Amino acid sequence: MFKTILLALLCIPSFALDISMDSAKDDFTPYSILKITDTKKFICQKIKDDFTVTTEVICAFSKKPLSDIKILQNEFFSVHTFIKKGTFFISIKPIYKIKLIADVFDLSTENSVYQADVSMSNRWSIIGYKDKFPLLHKTKRPDMSLNLPFFMDQDKLPYVGSLDIKGNPVYIQKVGDVKDYLKVKRYYKEKKYELCMNVVDDILQEYPNTLFKAELIYYKIKLFQKLKDYDNVISNAKVYLREYSSNENIPEVLAYTAEGYAQIGMSTDADYFFDRLFSEHRNSVFTEWGYIYKADMLIVGGGVTPALKFYKKALFHTKDLDVAASAAFRIATVKQDTSLKDSKKYINKIIDAKPAYFKEKERESKIMMNNFADEEYYETASKIAGALLDAIDYTYDEYEVLLSQKALWLAKTNNKQEALIAINRYIKAFPDGDYINPIDIAKDELFFEVLDANTTHRLAEYDKLMLTYPNDTIGNRAIYEKAKLLLSEGMFSSVLEMQDEVLSLDDEKYKDTQEIVHNGAIGVMKSALKDKECNRVLVMSNEYNVTLSNEWDDGIYECAMHGGDYVLAKNIALKNFKSENLSHRKKWLFRYVKVDFSTGNYSDVIDASKDLVRLIEDDKDSAYNEVYRYLFDTYDRLEKKDEMIKTMVNLEELYALDYKDIERYVSVMSIGTTRKDDTIVIKYGKKVMSIQKSSDSSAQSPYVEFTLYQAYMNKEDYNKAIEVIASLDSVDLSKSDRSRQQYLKGTVLNKLWRDAEAQTAFTNAIEAEPNSAWAKLATTAKSI
Repeated sequence: MFKTILLALLCIPSFALDISMDSAKDDFTPYSILKITDTKKFICQKIKDDFTVTTEVICAFSKKPLSDIKILQNEFFSVHTFIKKGTFFISIKPIYKIKLIADVFDLSTENSVYQADVSMSNRWSIIGYKDKFPLLHKTKRPDMSLNLPFFMDQDKLPYVGSLDIKGNPVYIQKVGDVKDYLKVKRYYKEKKYELCMNVVDDILQEYPNTLFKAELIYYKIKLFQKLKDYDNVISNAKVYLREYSSNENIPEVLAYTAEGYAQIGMSTDADYFFDRLFSEHRNSVFTEWGYIYKADMLIVGGGVTPALKFYKKALFHTKDLDVAASAAFRIATVKQDTSLKDSKKYINKIIDAKPAYFKEKERESKIMMNNFADEEYYETASKIAGALLDAIDYTYDEYEVLLSQKALWLAKTNNKQEALIAINRYIKAFPDGDYINPIDIAKDELFFEVLDANTTHRLAEYDKLMLTYPNDTIGNRAIYEKAKLLLSEGMFSSVLEMQDEVLSLDDEKYKDTQEIVHNGAIGVMKSALKDKECNRVLVMSNEYNVTLSNEWDDGIYECAMHGGDYVLAKNIALKNFKSENLSHRKKWLFRYVKVDFSTGNYSDVIDASKDLVRLIEDDKDSAYNEVYRYLFDTYDRLEKKDEMIKTMVNLEELYALDYKDIERYVSVMSIGTTRKDDTIVIKYGKKVMSIQKSSDSSAQSPYVEFTLYQAYMNKEDYNKAIEVIASLDSVDLSKSDRSRQQYLKGTVLNKLWRDAEAQTAFTNAIEAEPNSAWAKLATTAKSI
């Protein structure tokens, strides 16, 4: 259905849509009418269901209205809009019943109506009702019947057409001069002046008394003016001024008459008509044209100064673009002989307001353009060339010349981006053109000025220029610019790869070549430090005489530690850890501890750690608190148990229950176990279990639970013991560990006189691993 509507809309133009909704009653029965109106015909269609009941009405339009249409709804229908495949639709859905009627007749202008079944109309009415259709009584029409018009008027009055002033009928006969006159207007607008003149002459010959005689003579004057036939301008103007002295076109005719006399050298007669024009029609645009024609006449007589006054009067008083462009062009032309700077100012006015004017004065424009270029006013020359180009296309003979001139002149200005666009435009249009060689050279030179955002493309272009222009200014510039680009893009290795070429450049012209290479070396060193390539850092330092100052120490230390060069790392740390700067000393003491710990130099670790601890012990948020962990681990390796326990106190204060310390807590538990100090075991065993619970981990299970369980059993705290051992019920254990856990659980349950539960635990221990020692113990315990 949409396809049908779309086809019908192919010829519908833009529209002015109007939608109205009204409600009323007919014999106490409510109904509602939705009217959709447009200035052009549009289509509406009913959509019916399988029972021929109208379920929706859709109207289609070729364009969307300027303002949005809100969703409309009342008690009889809802209206919404949508767009599909570029077509604007209005959908009307009934609440009860609905009827679509095309309003074909305008009862204000037509006196007869009949039933018409149409698909397109300017107006459609959609009536919403409940049961009975209101207003109209529908009678079923027989198949064999006539559809006769219905006349509303009761009396037809006699009709009389147009009357003349005496009351007599006027008989207007259709004549061909109307059609031909319209041709005259069309041909003049299309600038077909010769053809237009022929039609004017034909009309005047065939219809000497035509109603359009004044207009035709007026057009003849305009045509002769365009064709520069000034004698005929004057002769026809005399007739027009005599016969039609009150016509609205008199100012224009006076202007052309004055111009005509000026052009044939009759300045006295010209001045007469100029005076009439200026005095009688001060506010006419043709008076402004008259100023220009008057100035043209003065220029011919050598009166440059008064001529410029009239040109400027026209320019600064007019609101007409054509007048302004003509006046500005003439001023620019005159000024070229005295001041190109002033001339340029007026050219720019034309460029800004009406650049197409240069095409109207093509010959003069080209002369002016070349004059500007000869005096190195390249920007102005390129603007004129661009204006001429915009008025033509590549099919014109002069297109290639103008395009090349615009491109080459722009390349000599500061408008490098515009120049590149023009150059590329020429290359695309004329790859084998007459001016391709200078265009290519200009593009290559321009490349250094117009920076391409694509680094890869710029580097490729530099390589091309280096190959194309070896030992040439362009080639040398390419080497220099490429090295600078590589440096700015952080491609330091590439800078060093071309160092011989860079250093061979003339150091008088390119004064910073040594600096470019040196900075490239520094960049490579920094990059190597980031990549932990310590050997390369040292090689670069030696080859390019770059001293590794303290600012490099951080990177070198990290690089050495990353690469396992602990000797280098320790040397760097030794150089700094006695710094007078306290924060600097803390950092390097900590690093010294790390490198000594990595090399197993534990005595130095302890000494340096104690020095650092003295500096940070009052700062609980120090960045170097991890030194306590290194100190603890060192004591662990040296099996200094008391120092481990003391250091653990510091770790507890600083990090509380941190998962990083879980193995350290386990180590202290082991000390307690070894020393049979159940207090230590219980203290740190509980901490390990808390850390595992908060981190949802069981990495230290079941060792921690078994050890803590035994400590509680030793202290006869059976309730805590059952709590600990029972916590393993939800932990994945090996069969052997599960058997052990259940046996221990049964043992403590017996202690708590919970014999039934104990028997169950013993049974579970046996089932978990029947062949284990714990199963055997459980069997024995179960039988007691």
